[in-house]
Amino acid sequence: MATGTVLTINTKEHKLYNGDTELADVSSAFTPQKVEFMKASGSYAVVFGKKLQTIAADVLGVKPALVYAPSKEISIEAQGLTAVEKIFNRNALGVASNTPLHAGSDVRVKVNIVGSQDTTGPMTCQELEAMAASVISPSVDGAYQSGCHTASVWDSKAKANIPKLMSFMNNFGLITARDPKGAYHPMTDVIHKVLNDITVDDRAIIIGGDSHTRMSKGVAFGADSGTVAVALATGESAMPIPESVKVTFKGDMKSHMDFRDVVHATQAQMLKQFNGENVFQSRIIEVQIGTLLADQAFTFTDWTAEMKAKASICISNDETLVKSLELAKSRIQIMINKGMENHVNMLQGLIGLADKRIAEIQSGENPALAPDNNAKYFAEVVVDLDQIDEPMIADPDVNNEDASKRYTHDTIRPVSYYGGNKTIDLGFVGSCMVHKGDMQIIAQMLRNLETQGEINFKVPLVIAPPTYNIVDELKAEGDWELLQKYAGFEFDDADPKGAARTQYQNIMYLERPGCNLCMGNQEKAAKGDTVLATSTRLFQGRVVEDTSEKKGESLLASTPMVVLSSILGRIPTIEEYKVAVQGINLTDFVPPSADLSVEPQAVPVRVIG
Repeated sequence: MATGTVLTINTKEHKLYNGDTELADVSSAFTPQKVEFMKASGSYAVVFGKKLQTIAADVLGVKPALVYAPSKEISIEAQGLTAVEKIFNRNALGVASNTPLHAGSDVRVKVNIVGSQDTTGPMTCQELEAMAASVISPSVDGAYQSGCHTASVWDSKAKANIPKLMSFMNNFGLITARDPKGAYHPMTDVIHKVLNDITVDDRAIIIGGDSHTRMSKGVAFGADSGTVAVALATGESAMPIPESVKVTFKGDMKSHMDFRDVVHATQAQMLKQFNGENVFQSRIIEVQIGTLLADQAFTFTDWTAEMKAKASICISNDETLVKSLELAKSRIQIMINKGMENHVNMLQGLIGLADKRIAEIQSGENPALAPDNNAKYFAEVVVDLDQIDEPMIADPDVNNEDASKRYTHDTIRPVSYYGGNKTIDLGFVGSCMVHKGDMQIIAQMLRNLETQGEINFKVPLVIAPPTYNIVDELKAEGDWELLQKYAGFEFDDADPKGAARTQYQNIMYLERPGCNLCMGNQEKAAKGDTVLATSTRLFQGRVVEDTSEKKGESLLASTPMVVLSSILGRIPTIEEYKVAVQGINLTDFVPPSADLSVEPQAVPVRVIG
């Protein structure tokens, strides 16, 4: 469809037109809830009216009168619950049914964690002002305003907009990346990493102003600025319960494989198993991670945006979940120590909730979230780890004759495809896809390679750690000093860049924590470059733009693959790669030895009110 095409929705006929040509019947989109919004000329009056009615009925101890379109409630007798169905049942609001709700139901739910990012945040502020909201809902457990999308360059635009955004959100009740009073150091941590840290319940619902709001605890949904504003002001959201796809693993990991390769192979094997049909699209991926900590498991959940899934849920065992919650507590305590706590002690409250959840797990009262063994899935995918023998690269396939197959994230190729001959122009390790372990891998690779002689970078290597916590931990453990040794540039918070870099030298850059090249709104690679990156996006023009002579391309791979390629100036052979990562523990992932589903409960726990 050409840019600029005007389509028309006939709200009486419930049909979509291009001029006089009927394209589709869209009757299914006209749900009672959406029609109600149309009649009210917007959603705000209905959302606040429902909330007030629910609160009043709860206080009076009566059932709410049926004046609004009722929730769509689907309950199937003798059918167990998927993990996402359990989460929605636990957080459902104003539900009439006493039986468990299944996929297809459309209900209001309590939102536990809310995130606002700094490029859409100003619009969220406008939405909050439009609804005359002045303070965050007390039912929200935690909320964060990030500064990661404008972390790379502190230019005049950022200086004009970001302080106002931080001041508004701080006054509204969010924990903010920048302190309007200047009491604590500006924290440009990647929003998804912070939200993952402050999510302290595996049964939580998270809403964030970014498509990669995909936590490895609970279930998280990316949303528009208006939905984020409603979640902040009311502590709730309305949405359908999606169908789920179950993902499990078999076989064994090979020592030279990175977890990122497992993530890419999952997508490739799924497409092969279902003859090219993407069964993940618009559904929840419920992946049985087992023993992988939330910090590392996030690599999988994050990539599910590229798998075109609606969201994802990590199914962990009890011991792993407790360790992940303890890690979250330590990260939240660091935020408190840095002075980021607000006047309602939101961060301390999150630590209290984490302690409560840990106690529930350890006592056996409420074990880690798991689906029922008689739950119904749209599909089931079994990933064979024995088949993953080479690093896997997501290729934008920019020269594919079929334009619809370019820039799709669906072309996953083994490193041998390139034969050690494909040159690159820049390497990038950063974005929400990496964690502390990735930074440690870089240091370990440099130690390995320096025993073989002098290390020189044939192309620029840009490294942007996702959080300051990671930088601080690397400094304490000695790995940051090694990175400094080989870096030709290191960020300086006392003198941040005032303009985007347009030219790169063949050195290693240690950039400020944040999104950097992945976002593409400030820094970009040179036009026409071939970039190998750990980030998430390979869309045309995102990380690198085209020239009239050559299309820019952003290939996506694991951290060790990007580092070695930057030193060689090309994608390595599998033999070169194995030598470079020898003796390095690339991942702690071990698939669960048994299915993690459980016997169904009689009635799910539900929060009403």
